[in-house]
Amino acid sequence: MPPNKFSEAQRQAALAVVNSDEFKDLPPSQIVPRLADQGLYVASESTLYRLLREAGQLTHRRLERVAQKRSKPRALMATGPDQIYCWDISYLPTEVRGIYFYLYLFVDLFSRRIVGWQVYDCESAELASGLLQAICERQGIAPHQLTVHSDNGSPMKGETMLATMQRLGVAASRSRPAVSNDNPYSEALFRTLKYRPELPVKPFNGLLQARRWATELVHWYNHEHRHSAIGFVTPAQRHMQIDQALLDDRAKVYAAARNANPNRWSGPARNWTRITEVHLNPQTQQNQNQPT
Repeated sequence: MPPNKFSEAQRQAALAVVNSDEFKDLPPSQIVPRLADQGLYVASESTLYRLLREAGQLTHRRLERVAQKRSKPRALMATGPDQIYCWDISYLPTEVRGIYFYLYLFVDLFSRRIVGWQVYDCESAELASGLLQAICERQGIAPHQLTVHSDNGSPMKGETMLATMQRLGVAASRSRPAVSNDNPYSEALFRTLKYRPELPVKPFNGLLQARRWATELVHWYNHEHRHSAIGFVTPAQRHMQIDQALLDDRAKVYAAARNANPNRWSGPARNWTRITEVHLNPQTQQNQNQPT
């Protein structure tokens, strides 16, 4: 048997971990960093995928999307939190056909943290500008510190919103007309939230229910979701800039695991290097970051 091949006992032990109550609904890409945060190394991500596939246990786990390559307009780059926000509005169905609630979301480009949100019963530049002002006050945004990227919807371009941004010293960045994927980070965020099992099967029966759902989802996303594009740390950890220490600890766990059993490693250890730049509308594919 090759030295890096799992024995039957090791295979069963690894499957027991990934099928435990803590990890049974997660893909290996989410399991591996959580184990590393606990100081544990069971197997590589690719090995766990292989073991689950061989056991016929991949179908019930959430499939992860491959990020699409997108052409962008003006290039922007964030090197820290509270430099660039992306925002959008998503429809939420109600029990009345043709009537919707509207989820307003602002997400930090660098950390992916949702910095502000609300559910309203209409699309409005006035409501959006009030939400942005509250976010800037809460985050301590100084004039000329922040750029806000959005599509070309009416609430984004309304006079009240533009006046508020000018007064706050917030720069505007816009998607090209009729090009929806110029705002991929907001789109990816909405997909992630709407694919969560907590989304009610039936339409929302009122604003209170919709806001309760959004409250729970935003907390999960900011504080529990290990985000693939930022090294599988949570957006809150990255926004607080404690992700470097977490990634360093994971690297130590992997180094110790490799030293303890070098025959199990046929290639380099997993890269836990911190992502220091996040690009929006990059001019070259080399600068493309995953929005997922």
